[in-house]
Amino acid sequence: MRLAGLALGIAIAQLAAGAAIAADVARRPAAPQPMPVPVALQPSFISEVRFGAFAHDPWSPEAGSANLHAEVLFAKPFTPADLFTSYFVPRPHIGASLNLGDATSFAFAGLTWTVDVTERVFVEASFGGAIHNGETGRVIPADRSALGCSPLFRESASIGFRLSQNWNVMATVEHLSNAGICNQNRGLTNIGARFGYSF
Repeated sequence: MRLAGLALGIAIAQLAAGAAIAADVARRPAAPQPMPVPVALQPSFISEVRFGAFAHDPWSPEAGSANLHAEVLFAKPFTPADLFTSYFVPRPHIGASLNLGDATSFAFAGLTWTVDVTERVFVEASFGGAIHNGETGRVIPADRSALGCSPLFRESASIGFRLSQNWNVMATVEHLSNAGICNQNRGLTNIGARFGYSF
């Protein structure tokens, strides 16, 4: 009888110890789960699209008409971690400017550099080339500009304001010329406004 009582006492003690351990484990906070590693989204191949209107060279024989403008900017080929250094990496662009009168239209391509002045204000410069349907001959009609040759160099400068995370508006001046490479070099200088949508 004594042995049976002793065995029963040991069994009860073991059950009590097991229950105490189980309760202690239940009270312990769960081990923290590792945070999921954020997945870096691949940048879009297209960085931004733009559209707008320009006064067509108000100081030239072709004055008095307007151009509709469209442009696509592509993502930078790489983006340095340092913000200042990243400003020196341009975005490639292509675009077209369609004259609504009987003046010069052109298509263009090149590189664009954008620099933030504040969180909303930015400035921009671009450089590239353009092909056009303007006058390149020796005899030029009185209402047309003597562009000398095609293609031409194209430069532009803009100041812009970000309306939201995606939308911006900018004032732009662009100039096309052959830099004196051809016999005639009247060039074109257009001024206008554009809206941009960033992806």
